[in-house]
Amino acid sequence: MEKKLGKATRDAYGLALIEIGKANPNVVVLDADLSKSTKTAEFGKMFPDRFFNVGIQEANLVSVASGLASCGKIPFISSFASFLMCKGYDQLRMGVAFPELSVKVVPSHGGISVGEDGASQMSIEDVALACTLPGFAVMVPSDEFCARALVWEAVKRPGPVYIRTCRPKCPILHDASTSFEIGKGIKLRDGKDITIIANGLLVFEALEAAEALDGTGVQATVLEMHTIKPLDKELILAAAKKTGHVLVAEEHSIWGGLSSAVATLLSKEHPCRMDFVAIQDTYAESGHPDELLDVYGLSSRHVLAAARRLLKK
Repeated sequence: MEKKLGKATRDAYGLALIEIGKANPNVVVLDADLSKSTKTAEFGKMFPDRFFNVGIQEANLVSVASGLASCGKIPFISSFASFLMCKGYDQLRMGVAFPELSVKVVPSHGGISVGEDGASQMSIEDVALACTLPGFAVMVPSDEFCARALVWEAVKRPGPVYIRTCRPKCPILHDASTSFEIGKGIKLRDGKDITIIANGLLVFEALEAAEALDGTGVQATVLEMHTIKPLDKELILAAAKKTGHVLVAEEHSIWGGLSSAVATLLSKEHPCRMDFVAIQDTYAESGHPDELLDVYGLSSRHVLAAARRLLKK
C-alpha cells in the first residue's frame, strides 16, 4: 500500500495543545527542558503564564503537575518517554494515580523509532509502566489525526491519561473526519482468516502485511487498538471469534504492553491461536528508524511472516 507520510504524533500533540489552550483557560503545560523536541514550546510562546519549564528533573515535573491538578488545573506534562516514566514513576504512582488527579502525561520519543539517539532515549517499557498505574488510561496513537483527537479526548476525561507520541513522521491512515474515542478500537480491514491488532507505527505495517496476505487469498481483519487501557474487549472478542487466529503487533517490549493486554483478555474469555510481533527481551541499537524496525522484527515483512506461521499452526 502507498506510504504517505504526515506529521509526527508529537507535532500533532503540539498543535492540539495550542487549540486546547485557546478553548480552555484551565489547561497548563509543563516540560522538563525538552519543549522543542516534545513540541510544547509553541504553547509556551502563546501562553507564557500557563507554561512551566521545571528543568531536567522529571520527578519534580510530576509533583508540580499534581499540585496544579489538585487546585483545579488540567496539566499536560511532557518529556521523553524513557525519562518521564522511569524517573517520575514514584511521583506518578503516589502523586497522580493514588489521588486520581487529572494529570495528562504525553511524552515523546516512544519506542525504538527514536533512531539515532540510542538506547538511553528509546522507551520500550513505558506503556507497561503506565498500564500498571491504577486509573490511568493508556494510549498509543497511529498518526497525526489520531493523536490530535486523543489529546482532545484526554481533556474531557477525568483522571490521569497517558498518551505516547513518537519522533518520526507517521504514515497517514485517517483524516479529520475519523472519530476516535478512548477505549474504542477501530476496524480498518475486515477478514475471516486472521486478526491483526496493532497500534502506533505498527498499524501501517499491519495493513501492509494484510494487503500481502490478501494477494495470496488470506483475508485479514486489522484492528487499530490505540487504547491499551481500557481495552476494547468487545471488538477484540468479536474478531477473535470470527477468525480464530490473533496476531498482535506493537513497538514496545513484549512484556506488559498491548500484547500482554490482548493475551490476558483472550486467555480468559476466548482462548485461540495467538502470536506476537514486539520487541523481545532486549534494548535496541542506534540507527535509522526504518532499519531498526526491521532489525528488531517489527516491519511489515515480519508481521507477514508471523501471520503465515500462525495460520499454519
